[in-house]
Amino acid sequence: MSSDSAHGPATSGIETPVGSRRVRRVRIDLLVGIVPLMLLAGLTGWIQQDAPTLVIGGSLALYLAQGALLLGFAPGRLPGGELGPANRLTLLRSILVFPIAALLPIWAELGSPTVWWVIVLASVALVLDGLDGKVARMTDSHTAFGARFDMELDAFLILVLSVGVWLGGRAGAWVLLVGLLRYLFVVAGWLWPRLTAPLPESRRRKVVCVVQGVALLVALGPIIPAPLAVASAALGLAALAYSFGVDTFWLVRHGEEPRSSRPPGRSI
Repeated sequence: MSSDSAHGPATSGIETPVGSRRVRRVRIDLLVGIVPLMLLAGLTGWIQQDAPTLVIGGSLALYLAQGALLLGFAPGRLPGGELGPANRLTLLRSILVFPIAALLPIWAELGSPTVWWVIVLASVALVLDGLDGKVARMTDSHTAFGARFDMELDAFLILVLSVGVWLGGRAGAWVLLVGLLRYLFVVAGWLWPRLTAPLPESRRRKVVCVVQGVALLVALGPIIPAPLAVASAALGLAALAYSFGVDTFWLVRHGEEPRSSRPPGRSI
């Protein structure tokens, strides 16, 4: 990844004192987050009874991977080199999401109490998703990096839930498209750079994000009849496909090809 030109010293091989302080501030946030992560992962493993090691280990591995990305990419792109209130809220949401993802290897074996617990965790994460943008605006700490951090976590949660719906036998493999469609769109952008052009703000995307999350949670519900679970998941996929279709059509008509190509993944 290329460094922001506004932070020239950070591009050198020698870390400056300012760069060191920035990394240290982010590192402190990450270290503090390990405590609630371990508590939540331990509780999730205890509810499932036979999976504390798997959930704790998986959650920690995901959190460390996220931490490495944040330490590598965030400090030079944040005001003052700090995560700030909004990104800390997104970090908190990741602490809710990772124990859910850690359950995927044994999802078919989950009991009803664990599934309900997953629904609670995911619901809280979705509710908090509506707050981090407001917090960023209230604290004047909105950044492109923060928006990307929030978006990637949203996409990861939806992917995890769609895999859970499939592994739990609540819908066929087609439900994976709910989680994969965003990543397929990214791949399409690599092949056709016009699709990477900025999109205008749209309330539709925010509404669809909520709809697909709720649709997947309904499909996961142990008391939901199988036909209703399938219909709910299909509604989420239809809403998402419509939203991506509208954006793709707009980009094909109005998007501009970038003046120079960049290797995939360097914009994060």
